[in-house]
Amino acid sequence: MPNERPSAAMTPVRGTLRVFQDSEALAQGAAAWLTDRAAAATDRFVVALSGGSTPKRLYALLAGAPYAARFPWARTQFVFGDERFVPPDDPASNARMAHEALLAHVPVSRANIHPVPTVGVSAEEAAKQYAAVLQHLYGAATLDPARPLLDATLLGLGDDGHTASLLPGEPVLEERRRWTGVVAHGRPETRITLTYPALESSAAVAFLVQGEGKRAILDRVLSGDATVPA
Repeated sequence: MPNERPSAAMTPVRGTLRVFQDSEALAQGAAAWLTDRAAAATDRFVVALSGGSTPKRLYALLAGAPYAARFPWARTQFVFGDERFVPPDDPASNARMAHEALLAHVPVSRANIHPVPTVGVSAEEAAKQYAAVLQHLYGAATLDPARPLLDATLLGLGDDGHTASLLPGEPVLEERRRWTGVVAHGRPETRITLTYPALESSAAVAFLVQGEGKRAILDRVLSGDATVPA
């Protein structure tokens, strides 16, 4: 993701585009990519998880052979790129999906899992609390361009061009200081999301995109259309 997002610009996105035969091959490729990065890390590894059907299959793969045996669960910290402001046992919860597909099946400490708080607080307070969690993990309240907050970030791409919960037209798109934000019109739920400053502080980002219906919006992203939130 570029550091600056002007209202109108066409700067081609830098990175590697990998095309897979089908959704299973995509999930397998993502599982191998994430496992390789985590295993190569010499210190703790901080990964931002995503919701959605493609990550769900990825998580199931990570929980089994051959990936689970190689993944450094004990030194991996799991955070979330966004979350619907619903109870943690709600079927729409990204944390619930990640728990059921992955985290309940691997030897990871609960202290290493950092869901967005969604009970007993307002959405605004939840966003503030989650920013504090991220800052504690990072060890500072100010991001250093030379030291990423996240070692790997998993993101999707909506038909409207949103990623995480950075939805078109929402004020959170203009946030350049805070690490988290509230999306009040989350279609339908209110959402908590990492903002551009936090997501851009990633050593590596993988966008998991599948389906013919995403081709047009993906082309716009790859061309560098800055009117697309992703």
